[in-house]
Amino acid sequence: MVLREYLQRRVVPALVTLFVVMTLNFLLFHAMPGNPFTLLIRDPRMPPEMRAKLAHAYGLDAPLPLQFLLYFQNAFTGNLGISLVYKIPVTALVSERLINTLILVTPATILSILIGTAIGLLSGWKRGGKREVSALLFSLVAYSLPVFWLGMIFIMFFAVTMRSFPTSGILTYGLTYPNFLSYLSDLAAHLVLPTSVLTLVLLGQYALIMRSSAVDVLSQDYVLTAKAKGFSESRIVRTTVLRNALLPLITLIGLNLGLIVAGAIQTETVFSYPGVGRLVYESVVTRDYPVLEGAFLAISVSVIVANLITDLLYAYFDPRVRY
Repeated sequence: MVLREYLQRRVVPALVTLFVVMTLNFLLFHAMPGNPFTLLIRDPRMPPEMRAKLAHAYGLDAPLPLQFLLYFQNAFTGNLGISLVYKIPVTALVSERLINTLILVTPATILSILIGTAIGLLSGWKRGGKREVSALLFSLVAYSLPVFWLGMIFIMFFAVTMRSFPTSGILTYGLTYPNFLSYLSDLAAHLVLPTSVLTLVLLGQYALIMRSSAVDVLSQDYVLTAKAKGFSESRIVRTTVLRNALLPLITLIGLNLGLIVAGAIQTETVFSYPGVGRLVYESVVTRDYPVLEGAFLAISVSVIVANLITDLLYAYFDPRVRY
C-alpha cells in the first residue's frame, strides 16, 4: 500500500511535467524568429495554389490554438510531422538517430559508472595516502576536461598521428561486410574514440561523489559496529559501505541517463557521429523545426523517465524514503 501511494506521488508529477515540457516545446519554436515555411518555398515563381497546398500539408495555415491541439494529438500517436530537410517522417528519423546515440552512450555510461565507483570507493576507503591524492587529482582533471577539446585531442593523436581508429561516422561508408563479425569489428572501431571521450568526462563526477559518500558512510555507527564484530575491512566495504554509499550516486546516474542524450551533442558533432546530438546540431543550422521539436521532445521524455526511475530505485534501496 505504501509503495503504491509512493508510486502515485511520483507518476502524477511526472505526467504534469511532461505536459508542461510539451507545451513549452511547442511555444518555443513558434516564438523563434524566422519562418520555416520559407525553407519550403525557395522558388519565387511558385504558384499561390502550390503555396497553399504546402502550407496545408505541414499544418502551417491553421490557427495557433488548433496547431497546439494537433501537436498534442499527433505527439501521442507518434506522428511528429515531416522533416523540412530530409522529407521523411520525424519519428522515423529521430528513432534511427536515437538508436545510434544509445549504441554510443550505453557502453560509455556503464564504463564510467563502474570505473568511477571503483576509484571513488577506493579513495574513500584508503584516505590520507598517495592513492587518495592520485585518485582525487585524476577525478578532478577528468571532470574538468571540455568534451570538444578532449575529442579533438583524441582525433589528432589516435586517428591522425597513430592512424589507429577512424575519425568519424559509425560505419565505413561503402564497405560491404562478409559476415556479422566483421560488421561488429568495424562498428567497434568507430566507437572507440567517442566512447573513450564520454567515459573519461563522466567518470570524474562519479568518482568524486562516490568518494564523498563513502567517507560519510565509513564514519557511521553501523560501520563501527561491524568492525567491533570482527568483520574484515574488505567485507565491510563490499556489504555495508558500498550499498549505502550508492544512494547519492543513484541520483546522479538517473540525471545523467536522461541528460546524456542531449549531452552527447558535442561528442557527436566532433566525431561526426550520426546520433541525436548531431541531428540537433544539423537541424539548428538548417532550421528544420519539426526535427528540432521531435528531438527535444525525445530528450525531455528521456529525462523525465530517468528521474522517475531514479525515484523508484531510491525508494527500493532506502526504505526511509518510501515511508
